[in-house]
Amino acid sequence: MKSAVFALSSLLSFSAMAQTPQTGKPEDTEVWKPVPKVVTATGVFTPPPSDAVVLFNGKDLSQWVSVEDRNKPAGWKVANGLLTVDKKTGNIETKQKFTNYQLHLEWRVPATIAGTGQVRGNSGVFLASLGKGDLGYELQILDSYQNATYVNGMAGSIYKQFIPLANPTQKPGQWQSYDVAWTAPTFNADGTLLTPARVTVFFNGVLVQNNTQLKGATVYIGQPSYQTHGPSPIKLQSHGDPSEPISFRNIWVREL
Repeated sequence: MKSAVFALSSLLSFSAMAQTPQTGKPEDTEVWKPVPKVVTATGVFTPPPSDAVVLFNGKDLSQWVSVEDRNKPAGWKVANGLLTVDKKTGNIETKQKFTNYQLHLEWRVPATIAGTGQVRGNSGVFLASLGKGDLGYELQILDSYQNATYVNGMAGSIYKQFIPLANPTQKPGQWQSYDVAWTAPTFNADGTLLTPARVTVFFNGVLVQNNTQLKGATVYIGQPSYQTHGPSPIKLQSHGDPSEPISFRNIWVREL
């Protein structure tokens, strides 16, 4: 009974986090300096190892579901070996849930992309999805090639938390790669944080997050915080900006 009560209290606590609006303005948590140095690098195509779970092989979305209704298949477009965001259908996430893992994915902003700042190929990979919408821990995806924005919201950032160590973004139209080592947070029996989430990220082969300890789940307004959770899906974001949708290929994960 005690465990059931704890599970219920944790669920209610997380539900409250999801429904309680944050106070303040988005600009309050934007950081603009220091600007990471630009590094010339190329995207890294890495075939999946023999023990990897292949999340997208260029053929179908059998490993993914809709975030808004996990009983529905993911609605993004698959054509010519590519997975392209369909903004009308919302975010997608993996059927399988993960704790600690190694992730590889490749993404491409259209060569004809228009817009500036956050309105330029905006998307993200949520390293642990915590429910509908944009709840979770977001590694930002954005065209950051000669595109000024707040630096804790550029490509390679842990959104609104940690600036990337460098900016190795290639021009729009070229493939970019993320290689991620994710360690999920752990919690005490009373729901308090035991160990924070940690992440290491290589962006086009360049280290941009070095065993970074997260402050909590991503929030657009206000300060991040932790709420108890267990194994979670990996989520890809369908951002609501009007710029052209980005594409993905070669996504795989290795459980650790």
